[in-house]
Amino acid sequence: MAVRAQEFKLSDAIFQVHGYVAQGFVDTNQNNWLTMNTSTGSFAMTDGAINISTQITDKFRVGAQVYDRSLGQLGRWHPDLDWADAQYRFTSWLGIRGGKVKTVMGLFNDTQDLDFLRPFALLPQSVYPTDLRDTTIAHDGGDLFGDIRLGKQGGTLSYTAYAGHRENSNYGGYHYLLSTQGIYSSLAGLQYGADLRWATPLKGLLVGISRLNEDMSGSGTTVDLGPVMPFTLKSKSDWTNQFYGRYTWNRLEVDSEYRRYYGDYMLFSGLAELEYDVRGWYLAGSYRIAKHLQLGSYYSRYSLSTPGMPNLGDSATSGHDYDKVITARVDLNRFMNIKVEGHFMDGYGVPEYYPNGFYAAVNPQGLKPKTNALVLRTGFNF
Repeated sequence: MAVRAQEFKLSDAIFQVHGYVAQGFVDTNQNNWLTMNTSTGSFAMTDGAINISTQITDKFRVGAQVYDRSLGQLGRWHPDLDWADAQYRFTSWLGIRGGKVKTVMGLFNDTQDLDFLRPFALLPQSVYPTDLRDTTIAHDGGDLFGDIRLGKQGGTLSYTAYAGHRENSNYGGYHYLLSTQGIYSSLAGLQYGADLRWATPLKGLLVGISRLNEDMSGSGTTVDLGPVMPFTLKSKSDWTNQFYGRYTWNRLEVDSEYRRYYGDYMLFSGLAELEYDVRGWYLAGSYRIAKHLQLGSYYSRYSLSTPGMPNLGDSATSGHDYDKVITARVDLNRFMNIKVEGHFMDGYGVPEYYPNGFYAAVNPQGLKPKTNALVLRTGFNF
């Protein structure tokens, strides 16, 4: 669908302005989800962004975007500079960009803000959990990127290599989970990695691989262990591997990804250790059956283990979240759309250790093993 930008001219430069705003409603049959009171129905799902960019020369571009959201207890109307970078492309196979740069990883990490391009109201939560959007969306640093053509029969290789600094938001899922346990801490550090994708000679087929490494540390206080005391955490190991593929043919699109995240952290200056081994994958398909109607579905599997540490409470019976999803998108015109989506979930992860949609703080009566959810979302973009 066409998206029309607003333009204005300043001196000899033409600036383009794009933006969107979306409002959602979520209702679950049991278990509150994504920090909202969804078991009674919640409209606390609003987000939007506006960006501006200009092509200074044929090879030099600059731009920036401000993003804001209120998703239950997350975001809470604290606007964030989503990205702001300058990009220079020397040739087709070599370019550089720097500033606050979107992190290229998998099919959708750097396009999570382009909701109007997808049929789904929520991306597969096993790989792109919306409550952890702030943890991988961007880094303060620089990228090298380019496209290498492999001849008429070889397709095209596209690469991105990056390094920079990342800091968790005080309004994201990590911070919310820690605060519900009486821990108030920052988390930041070095992030570096690469993405390599191949547009194969088979028309419509793309495959790729991403690797992300981090050296993270944080400090703060905890109030749940008696008197207020210092809290520290430091990563011994923190990495993510991601493999992905996409096939498009006429009105059909099929996507699949696998992500493994491993984190090993020392707490309280080495007095305790916590490991995360998070694995997720999904298979998704969509088909535009008419100009204004697109149908889609995906199956998403998420699992979390904590090597060397017992699970807590009812999470011993879960440790996973399997999600079957069906969706319909109706495009009212080229600026507005409505999405209707059903989720049928089995499990809720390990909410005491790692954020993935379900939180004990908003489920004081405990979590049930199965959750059905209805998500309605309407958006306007220009």
